[in-house]
Formats: sequence, C-alpha cells, structure tokens
Amino acid sequence: MLPLNATIVHITEESPSIRTFFFDLEFETMEPGQFVMVWIRGVDEVPMGLSRKNSITVQKVGEATSKLFELKEGDSFGLRGPFGKGFSLPSKGEKILIIAGGVGSAPLAPYADAACAVDSKVDTILGARSADDLIFEERFAAAGEVYVSTDDGSKGTKGFVTDILSRLDVLLYDRIAVCGPEIMMASVFRLLEDRKVLEKAEFSLHRYFKCGIGVCGACCIDRSGLRVCKDGPVFSGVQLLDSELGRYTRDASGRRVKI
Repeated sequence: MLPLNATIVHITEESPSIRTFFFDLEFETMEPGQFVMVWIRGVDEVPMGLSRKNSITVQKVGEATSKLFELKEGDSFGLRGPFGKGFSLPSKGEKILIIAGGVGSAPLAPYADAACAVDSKVDTILGARSADDLIFEERFAAAGEVYVSTDDGSKGTKGFVTDILSRLDVLLYDRIAVCGPEIMMASVFRLLEDRKVLEKAEFSLHRYFKCGIGVCGACCIDRSGLRVCKDGPVFSGVQLLDSELGRYTRDASGRRVKI
C-alpha cells in the first residue's frame, strides 16, 4: 500500500514530550486501538496509534519522532492504514475500566469516547510520571470517573496505576482495556490474573514493525507466534498467558531486548 500524503493542520502540545498532530485526512472506519504507519520522509516509517480519526499523539523518544517534532503546520508526512485489531467495542450499559499509562492514553481516549457514546459506565485509571505528563484527562473525565496516579505525587495518588487498581473491585467490570509502558501492563496483567478476570481484559502491545501488514513476521510474539501488527496490537489477556509480555521485545535485527 502506498502512503497517503497527510498535511498537518494543527499541533497541540499535550505535555513537555508529547504532541498531537492533526492532519487533513479522516479515517472514518477507525477502530479504537488501531494504528497507522507514519512515513517521516528521509528518516523512517514507524507505527503510531490513532488518538482520533484525524490525529496521532506522539512521544518524542528517538530519531523518527524527533524529526516529526520538527515539523510545523502546513508540513506533511505519509500515512498508511489504519491497521490491526483494535479494542472490542463496548455495548450499551456495560461497565468499563480503562487503565492508561503515559502516551498509552492515546489509543484509549477514542475507546472512552466510543463507550460514552453508547452510555457505558466508564472508570479510568490514568497514570503518568508527573501532573505535567498526564494527557487526555478531560476526555476520560467526560466518559466517567478518573482516578489519577503520578510517580512523584504531584497529582492524585503517589505511586502506580496498580496501587489504585488493587483497591477496586475488578469483578464489577464487564471489560478492562489497558495500554501503557509494558512494565506497567505486566504488573496489571499479574494483578488481573490473580483476580481471575483476564478473560475480561485487553492489552495493546507495542513492538518493532517493518511492514505493518503481517507479511514480514518481525513482530511475532513468543510463544504463540501471533503478529502484533495483524493479530493485534490489541490482545485479550488470555492470549498473553505464558507470553513474552513484560519480559522482552526485539530490536530491528530480531535480537531479544530485555524490558
């Protein structure tokens, strides 16, 4: 698939290291949790979660994202997608728990919007390093109650999302959606496994993608061999039992990288 040209129409600074780029295309069929392959010309093509039908929310972490942060309104990049399997859409009246950490809030914000649209009851645990790093809090608050945790205690509970999660009765929820740093997700996974509610939970994984369409196999996860780009990036908790979650990823050459 050839990339479409997307012109930047607006840029929002969400935090000191995270920006949302709005573009002049709309992916009407986007499912919350799906991603696009973003081609930063002359640098690289990288996967980015859609934070709206016409935006990506990006954390500055490497060469490609640093170059993206140099772009201004009126500049452009290439887009392929949307790709992958998103979160299972909620039904009317269901009770939903969202657990978001850092830039992992980006693919979960559209999920909160979708749940709100069908009158689901949404609780969100929103975690970040500090108050300045919290993103999309207002979008989650529009869907229901938000519990905030920050590493430094600058807002909400001082600690981690699991400190809040451990105090909630997870049996009350029909669906649980999780996205954030993998160490965080692994801790959430273990807690939900202990509570015997993994069948209700879905996790969005981040892995190194080459093709983004399930051809090359670079993003296959142990032990199932499931492709994160095609069979995911969203997986059920049951699918991730006895997997590499929280243990390692792989670099561009396929070597294991400890998390």
